[in-house]
Amino acid sequence: MGISIWQLLIILAIVLLLFGAKRLKNIGSDLGGAIKGFKHAMREGEESAQEDPKLKGKPGNGGQVIDGEVTGKEKDRV
Repeated sequence: MGISIWQLLIILAIVLLLFGAKRLKNIGSDLGGAIKGFKHAMREGEESAQEDPKLKGKPGNGGQVIDGEVTGKEKDRV
């Protein structure tokens, strides 16, 4: 009960009519560039975590978590 090849072709034809071939090509290349940049950034983050073992596994690259308790409400907040 999936989508058949004919339904995919009809959807592709409608998208092609709405956006045009040139615009779809630009959207595809922009999306590919964004994915490539994301993968590159993830690789850089892993490499920097391996270089400095103190940063490995900590959120925010070594940030501190502060535990606290709210004891009262401020009524006249602006």
